[in-house]
Amino acid sequence: MADLSIKFLVTFSNPFILPSGIITEIPDHKKAIEAGAGGITLKTITKEKREGNPLPRLWKYEHGMLNSVGLRNPGIDEGIKQIEIFLKENPNFPIIVSLFATDVKEFAHLVEKIVPLSPPFIELNLSCPNTTDELGNALGMDEGAAEKVTKAVKMVSGKVTIIAKLSPNVSEISEVAKACESVGADAISAINTVGPGMIIDIMKKKPVIGNKEGGVSGPAILPIAIRCVYDIYEAVKIPIIGIGGVEKIEGAIQMFMAGATLVGVGTATYTKGMKVYEELKKDLSEYMEKNNLKSLQDFIGAAHN
Repeated sequence: MADLSIKFLVTFSNPFILPSGIITEIPDHKKAIEAGAGGITLKTITKEKREGNPLPRLWKYEHGMLNSVGLRNPGIDEGIKQIEIFLKENPNFPIIVSLFATDVKEFAHLVEKIVPLSPPFIELNLSCPNTTDELGNALGMDEGAAEKVTKAVKMVSGKVTIIAKLSPNVSEISEVAKACESVGADAISAINTVGPGMIIDIMKKKPVIGNKEGGVSGPAILPIAIRCVYDIYEAVKIPIIGIGGVEKIEGAIQMFMAGATLVGVGTATYTKGMKVYEELKKDLSEYMEKNNLKSLQDFIGAAHN
């Protein structure tokens, strides 16, 4: 079997990770570790407890899924307790803590609360599409705002690695990535879900999602995610987590060639089950052996040559 390990600031045993929001309870993220994921991103935590958007929150359709969970989480005080336990139960495993806030000061406050736990990574969710009606536009929609958040967070994050998660719903995602890098972001995560979008039940004559609209994920957004990762790779020197639409090895290889060091696999865990991680690892190993590739670094960013 080919060597699937990869250095992304720390060493991951394989490049396939669980994105945030796929598993809704922090202790349950153990399932992804047991299924063979190379790393995991925990459910996004906010300052106050959030019950999330009205049911139903998820809806499968022929090209993917609509997601409108609405950042359902226990809030930072309870979240810290659960995260601390999870980190202690899974030492030396690459765990990314995800945080969302509505302004710069709140982001810095949340990071200050998490830093004492010494997680390997903190991801700043600058791009959630399911809270705009209630909380205003995502901060990642504006390069100036994203830069201010990242700068403030880096002042309090100490040695903890900071990842900025960006939205595809902007004119130039590469400019937002450059802004985050310029003030110290250690890595970029792209993309969050596209949209929001809507599906209407033609018999009931109303939207299928309780919140009417939700972020679009799954195979339909793969080309958008690939383009975003490609553009970001051209613009920054820090590593990239490529997320969006990957369910088969061909999509993952496109992500690597576009410039991703790690690949998030989320919606595919709903459509194919957690076994998707072992399937992708097997297929990636076979691809590398067939093409005489000794490491992932041999073809990361290959589409830019």
